Amino acid sequence: MNQIQLHIAPMSVNKAWQGRRFKTKDYKSFEQAVMLMLPCYEIPEGDLGIRIEAGLSRRGDLDNVCKPILDIITKKYGCNDNRFMEINLVKKIIKRGEGYFNFAIWGIA
Repeated sequence: MNQIQLHIAPMSVNKAWQGRRFKTKDYKSFEQAVMLMLPCYEIPEGDLGIRIEAGLSRRGDLDNVCKPILDIITKKYGCNDNRFMEINLVKKIIKRGEGYFNFAIWGIA
């Protein structure tokens, strides 16, 4: 695998958009449903890694699911998403109506 490195700081989502962004009704409903579904889960101390697998249609953008999932996980478990040093995203192609996501979090020494 050839690695390409660019010497420019990556832009955050917060800097990419002007003004405030507001949660949609769909997002609020999704957040509430996920918060209720999430089990007790112990988040390790220190730096973290996370693997998120998302069942999406072929046309679904994998990167679009990452931030909402991270925000909800950190809200539920009371940790700051700046602790995530490694994010592994996996897309599995599903039939319409069979969407899902799962995740695993680990401590990084």
